[in-house]
Amino acid sequence: MAGSEEEPRYSRQLYVLGGGARRLPGSAVLVSGLRGTGAQVATALVLAGTGRVVLHDCSAVCTADRTQQFLLGESDLGQNRAKASQQALAELNPCVVVEAYTGELSEAFLASFQVVVLTESPLEEQLRVGDFCHAHSICFIVADTKGLAGQLFCDFGKHFVVDDPAEGDPVSAAVQHISQGNPGVVTYIGTENSYGHRFYDGDLVTFSGVQGMTELNGQEPIPVRVLDAFRLEINDTSSFSPYRCGGLVSQVQRPQECFHEPLCRALEKPKIRVANPEDLPRSRSLHAAFRALHAFRREQGRLPRPRAPADAERVLELARSLGEQQGPLDEDIVRAFASVSAGDLCPVASVVGALAAQEVLKAITGKFCPLNQWLYFDSLECLALAGAAQLTETDCAPRGSRYDGQIAVFGADFQEKLGHQKYLVVGAGAIGCELLKNFAMMGLAAGAGGELIVTDMDTIALSNLHRQLLYRSADISEPKSVVAAAAVQRMNPDVRMTAHQNQVGPATEMLYGDKFFQHLDGVASALDTIEARTYLERRCLRCRTPLLDSGTEGTRGNVLAMIPSLTDILRPVSTPSTFPLCTLRHFPRTIQHTLQWARDEFEGLFQLPAEQVNQFMEDPAFLEQQPPGKVLEQVWDSLRQRPRDWRDCVRWARRRWQSRYHDAITQLLHIYPPEHETSPGVPFWAGDRSCPHPLTFNPDNDTHLDYVVAAAHLFAQAHRVPPCRDRLAIQAILRDVVLPPFAPQEGLQIPLTEEPTEEPQVPTDHRQLTELMQDLVQWRQELVGDEEAKAPLMEPIYFEKDNDIHIDFITAASNLRAENYGISPANWLMSKRFAGRIVPAIITTTATVAGLACLEVYKLVWGCRDLSCYRNSNVSLSACLLLRFQPPAAPTYWYGGREWSCWDRLEMRAVGADRQAMTVQEVLDWLQRTHGWTVTMLLCGDSVLYDSKADAETRAQQRARRLSENLEDARMPQQQDLELLYICEGEDAEAEDTRPPLLCSLP
Repeated sequence: MAGSEEEPRYSRQLYVLGGGARRLPGSAVLVSGLRGTGAQVATALVLAGTGRVVLHDCSAVCTADRTQQFLLGESDLGQNRAKASQQALAELNPCVVVEAYTGELSEAFLASFQVVVLTESPLEEQLRVGDFCHAHSICFIVADTKGLAGQLFCDFGKHFVVDDPAEGDPVSAAVQHISQGNPGVVTYIGTENSYGHRFYDGDLVTFSGVQGMTELNGQEPIPVRVLDAFRLEINDTSSFSPYRCGGLVSQVQRPQECFHEPLCRALEKPKIRVANPEDLPRSRSLHAAFRALHAFRREQGRLPRPRAPADAERVLELARSLGEQQGPLDEDIVRAFASVSAGDLCPVASVVGALAAQEVLKAITGKFCPLNQWLYFDSLECLALAGAAQLTETDCAPRGSRYDGQIAVFGADFQEKLGHQKYLVVGAGAIGCELLKNFAMMGLAAGAGGELIVTDMDTIALSNLHRQLLYRSADISEPKSVVAAAAVQRMNPDVRMTAHQNQVGPATEMLYGDKFFQHLDGVASALDTIEARTYLERRCLRCRTPLLDSGTEGTRGNVLAMIPSLTDILRPVSTPSTFPLCTLRHFPRTIQHTLQWARDEFEGLFQLPAEQVNQFMEDPAFLEQQPPGKVLEQVWDSLRQRPRDWRDCVRWARRRWQSRYHDAITQLLHIYPPEHETSPGVPFWAGDRSCPHPLTFNPDNDTHLDYVVAAAHLFAQAHRVPPCRDRLAIQAILRDVVLPPFAPQEGLQIPLTEEPTEEPQVPTDHRQLTELMQDLVQWRQELVGDEEAKAPLMEPIYFEKDNDIHIDFITAASNLRAENYGISPANWLMSKRFAGRIVPAIITTTATVAGLACLEVYKLVWGCRDLSCYRNSNVSLSACLLLRFQPPAAPTYWYGGREWSCWDRLEMRAVGADRQAMTVQEVLDWLQRTHGWTVTMLLCGDSVLYDSKADAETRAQQRARRLSENLEDARMPQQQDLELLYICEGEDAEAEDTRPPLLCSLP
């Protein structure tokens, strides 16, 4: 039912690649060139589950390879690169066959592969292999990095079919009305997974669940024309039945065919993918620069020496001689590129290698359109750092060090500075692993005084292994931070690693206080919740600590830089994910509604009742503490239904099925029959209300049986009864169950909106309440005397997204309710994604984002104070788009007669003349003396320290109190640094959030 044996390992990736991911185990890919870029390509493919990955390289490992090749160790020096990398890659995923090959790339050898990737390859070899692959419909990819720049080329042949070109689920919308006409007009409202209008002219759509105009249901896909944000024009509906209500209109993805030129032709007339048209001249100049570099290497037998002006000028001459360009040549770009082209940087290899790996996955799975056909990436803005232009050939010459590739770009002094850094990485998941890998290769915190701290309170799970490269199967259930730290030190034993297993949040401020953050040179965030990211942003703002925030979802990712005094703060924004209760309870219209309803059912059946019963059993005062009503009735009901054996659990599940999918719907239709009208001529069941129908139980129906099996299993677990999953035995029990006919109640009211309404006061039935209390007291006495009652009577079951039984229940419960309302069902995997609130994830995106973040670390370590050198990034690997832009500058505001930045704050050492904590009066005097401000109110958190509107006696008492005494009275944890809020005389009412914070350091 989980969909496949690979699902637990690859579930997050399956949400990105869809059904095409099933082709990965049967694929074969050649990766030629096992330096940094090739290592990144191969690693991503092995983690993703590619069936066979062959590594090709004819060279031996040298010390300089270890600048960016994270698979190699000290003991691999002198060994063949492919063979040395093979074992490390094979350990990443036992399901993948990893082979090493050191022979010639002959045509007979190449013919066995579906995809061929060349890295670190001379142009002559690229042309020869490219021609063969094009002629034999083998997808061909070139990925290369030189210093601060990289190039990517794809040739997927003359007729490559993309089965599923779009990212995410197809657009769907709830139908409000369909006209009878030629053409017919569909009016719809967006569903929760449709962010604004996303239908386009020419889209194909299908209809389901339409009542009245049922001729549309099940039709072949229909083309549409968009009229406006909520109306579509379809084909002739004039002969169809009148539309009554309900229905879903859903987009159908159409395969697309791509045509690529071979490399020999694409070199001369390049099609270059850019995020913005203004980036095209830069990319064209880089295209010429890479071609000129190949020519230089043929001519000189080497790459240009780092920072050697004569070599850079020769590359420029060769670029000029290439003939007619598609635009002017940017000579500064070519010179800058050539001057550091001998460099090797792990972050650049991570970005380009990950982009190339995503193209390989496109070739195998048919998911997403491939790159058409060139992409250029560079971070040459690093050469504009203050003082970087003055670096000489001597500064950047090789030292025989593992960091020579990095020294070639930034110089030897900078490498030493990298070693002294103190950095915190928060989160050791997918992005965290990639950040740590890059930091190890860069030598961050690998010198005297350096420290790299990683903290994560989570443990390693099977579902992590397809994208978190520092972990292996043997590490499952081990602490992420501890395993990650050990892996980093294997990559680079000089890195001074410290592993913490703590959450960075309010509860750990005694560990991660102001002094801790102020001691750091930077923080890299690899967190997956908005709340955690927001807290970290506030801490870094308060302590003026640089922060690099990274995030991904599927093939999309972003990097945001928060640099003290330079950039705006990040302010992460969350999107609401709740649904109106009346929609969930009575009027669902999408599968998301029924899935959320099923999640609520799970909690209400298997978690809350057990918690209440256990509290009742353990606390003698429980009955007296509860008001008459629902809680006592629920406890009474849970004890009354306590099963004796497995058969009782099956019967309970059958009764629950009948209650939810037949009786409740019959009751709703009794109150609001299908023909009910809100007002004369206005049907009740119309627009966003779909008229449901009750289901009839059938033990031979798979979904009906799935529900009973899962519900009975969970009910048995909650009551500590041994379960059984024999479906035939369960069917036999079900056939013996006879339920009384349902009789709808009269007079029930169902709320139609979310407006709060006062519930009618139902008089308490004292006799019934007394009997209920007596039953509960008697049951407790009987159960407490039982030996089994020494343990909690019931086991609360907390929903776990990686527990198959939990997802079995959610899927069946949701799909049955969807059937009630004519909503298309969701499969097991999609149900798991929504119910578990799983964010789609894939190694290629995380590696890209981490590489981009680490490029910003170079600038921070350099000490750059020029905003124009920094970059925020947005990436979309599905569209092969990479957008880098200058972060917004720190905003300013006026307060108290002067201009302030969002980074400004008032700092005072709150130590009085007697060397004790200042009194409130001393704080007020300091603000008056230093800034000329008369404070009318002073607060610490929710505690009022001073209020000018209080009476004279209270004001005198407030002013005399010390700050430390206020902390004790408010039962706030003792801390040396306080943030106080103040309001001044004559302050504008709009200044509430635009005043510099006051930070007080206590003795």
